[in-house]
Amino acid sequence: MGVDLKDLVPKREITLQDLNGRAIAIDAYNTLHQFLAIIRQPDGTLLMDSQGRITSHLSGLFYRTVNLLEMGIKPVYVFDGKPPEIKELEVLRRKMHKEEAERKYEEALARGDLKAAKTYAQQTGKLTEEMVEDAKKLLDTMGVPWIQAPSEGEAQAAYMAAKGDVYAAASQDYDSLLFGAPRLVRNVTITGRRKLPRKDVYIEVKPELIELEQLLKELEITREQLVDVGILVGTDYNPEGVKGIGPKKALKLVKEQGSLENVLSTLKDVEFPFDPKEIKKLFLSPDVTSDYKLEWREPDKGEVVRFLCREHDFSEDRVMNAVERAIKAFKAGKGRVTLEAYFKF
Repeated sequence: MGVDLKDLVPKREITLQDLNGRAIAIDAYNTLHQFLAIIRQPDGTLLMDSQGRITSHLSGLFYRTVNLLEMGIKPVYVFDGKPPEIKELEVLRRKMHKEEAERKYEEALARGDLKAAKTYAQQTGKLTEEMVEDAKKLLDTMGVPWIQAPSEGEAQAAYMAAKGDVYAAASQDYDSLLFGAPRLVRNVTITGRRKLPRKDVYIEVKPELIELEQLLKELEITREQLVDVGILVGTDYNPEGVKGIGPKKALKLVKEQGSLENVLSTLKDVEFPFDPKEIKKLFLSPDVTSDYKLEWREPDKGEVVRFLCREHDFSEDRVMNAVERAIKAFKAGKGRVTLEAYFKF
């Protein structure tokens, strides 16, 4: 779900080339779920190998990462750890949504409506432990670092960006801003021509850069007040938010009253599944780790081919071509010295 701040956030379109030489912390779960939604057969079926194991996420991860490396981008993927207990309601909501989508998918298939079937199928993707471990194995063979977050991946990515270890956090959701990421880049892993859900309309999806300092300056609020706005609208920790309050109204109330606590004192019959102060604490002081090392290595061609082609039946010609592009990009990057190498960011 993520917090809905799109009506408040000033976005600046960029190109992937603008991120040349930059290290980007990518929300791995968010990205893998995108691939599970997008990379499907016409009837909505996921790509699988000869043993029936899902490979859509591996296909998306491999080819998109190669593209990023060719652009001179240094990706690091951040995987979710154990979610906070107060996220249970959102986890349950997502599970119920997927189950309902699965039911509608089967019904659409039964009546031969492949268009509807694919639409519902895109909402059913589930990441298993085996799929996540395979994604990590693939990244290891590609020489691309990954980080295991103790809890929320977006919080960890935001922490790394705030430390200056990476240039920005990359995710489709705006939560990274609430977690304190100085920069958020959206649409990094889904750039290109995309079909709008449930419409025969295609749009060109371009990367967007959002800078926290600029956002707070334009809205004339602090980061803590931005978290307050998010809680009023609804976050993964309180999905419903406050009934009747959207982003613009939430901003107005927070600016008028100064804080979430003051806003809530003026409202009647507002109930939260958990103490708002605990929700606020999760954004302002999340569980993260500083125990990580960022190192990009030359892809191991033999291991990439063994893993994707021998284990998961990928086309050897396509994989060889892509991994050779990645190796070329790695070697080109080693010889490129930028200002960031001296001054971080």
